[in-house]
Amino acid sequence: MLNTALIYKILGSLLFLLGTLQAICAGIALGYQEDDVMSFLISTIFTCCCGLVLKYMGRNADNNLSRRDSYLLVTLTWSVFSLLGMMPYLIGGYITNITDAYFETMSGFSTTGATLIADVERLPHGILFWRSQTQWIGALGIVFFTIAILPSMVGGGSVKVFAAEATGPMREKMHPRLSTTAKWIWSVYLALTIACLLSYYAAGMDWFDSINYSMSTTATGGFCTHNDTTAYFDSPTIDYVSIVFQFLAGINFTLLYFVLFKGRLRLLFKSSEFKLYIGLVIGATLWIGYLLMTRNGYGMEHAFRSALFQVVSFCTTTGLFNDDASRWPHITWVILGSLMFIGACSGSTTGGFKCVRAVMVFKVLRNEFRKILHPNAVLPVKIDQQPVPQQKLTALLAFFAINIVIILLATTVMLVADIDITKSIIIALSCVSNVGPDLSMEIGPALTWGELPVYIKWTCTFLMLVGRLEIMSVLVLFTRTFWKDS
Repeated sequence: MLNTALIYKILGSLLFLLGTLQAICAGIALGYQEDDVMSFLISTIFTCCCGLVLKYMGRNADNNLSRRDSYLLVTLTWSVFSLLGMMPYLIGGYITNITDAYFETMSGFSTTGATLIADVERLPHGILFWRSQTQWIGALGIVFFTIAILPSMVGGGSVKVFAAEATGPMREKMHPRLSTTAKWIWSVYLALTIACLLSYYAAGMDWFDSINYSMSTTATGGFCTHNDTTAYFDSPTIDYVSIVFQFLAGINFTLLYFVLFKGRLRLLFKSSEFKLYIGLVIGATLWIGYLLMTRNGYGMEHAFRSALFQVVSFCTTTGLFNDDASRWPHITWVILGSLMFIGACSGSTTGGFKCVRAVMVFKVLRNEFRKILHPNAVLPVKIDQQPVPQQKLTALLAFFAINIVIILLATTVMLVADIDITKSIIIALSCVSNVGPDLSMEIGPALTWGELPVYIKWTCTFLMLVGRLEIMSVLVLFTRTFWKDS
């Protein structure tokens, strides 16, 4: 039986975190003396009141969170945060309908970065900061953030919540206490964000842009304060800063902790996942760079920088751009689309299938070919010299299958809405992989996210959620078995 009282209690406590984030934006709006102050004040009060009501409903809850409870809690948290997080847009009139406001908020929390706002530069500073803040909090996980700062809130169910919200099949703990692991990982994330912020400022951005772009970059989200994202600055230095921190944000944060805080650099090159990640980036950059020089007449440095930026942006599912990739040879979009599907490393802020799963699939296929020649051979699959249990391999194949099925079904839904086949694939793949590229590119008929039909926007919103929570955590709620008492 579901422990609904405990779910109410935890969700109510989490809403105070959301209210605090909205209050910070109210302070920024007040500092700039813009018209979004009241929208954030009303949102903060309403969110905290909802938190109080839920806390009261769960006042007598026992602190025993089951695995079923954790899956429901995580999905509800992301859904409710998006529901209450859309209020500043609606109250301030910056987005005028619930569909678009919910889409925009879910896009932020899931770090997809797809936006329905045609001109973000007209938005006040508080709203711009709110957009950046949603993706920064959502990048490593809303509940995971709470485990780091308030471990007693989730209590004994923290490991189950971590399993429901974390990305990747291999969920490593650096410390017996998950709350300590969470603190270390968030310390790496915070250090990376601050370093990125200072680097952007040194490269020529003002403080407000530096803060927002650093959150967008390290969260691999894509929301920015300018319509042309990084291309707005037309600065090679800013481009290279962005490339470095997008790439770092795509590395497993457990691995980054040992490299940055313990100085164990050799661990990077012992990791089969990292080797595939850096191999994909190097290989795709050289290929696209060559095409840009031979077909588009780019100079060597321009070709290298543009290719590397887009490769890292798509591989880390960030969605920033520094060039008009729609004018590139179409083969480059096949390359970038493949990178968008695979993604970067597990345990990072990125979306996609994850490099570690690609390594596992490759090793399973290699073993199958070997078994054709040696039917009786025992060939375990190993990742970094550690054998992968058969249960994880079964889960891997199930995840791969459901990923493909969802993308195909979503593409079919887009086609029924009379959207061009190329755009349909891009929309489905980008939402499931949490990328959110610009749809106005010259591939197929011109289209923007805001022009999508209402039911397609809700479909995309759902795809963002299942993509961020890695599909199974959400879809299990739609099974009959989940709701049985036994």
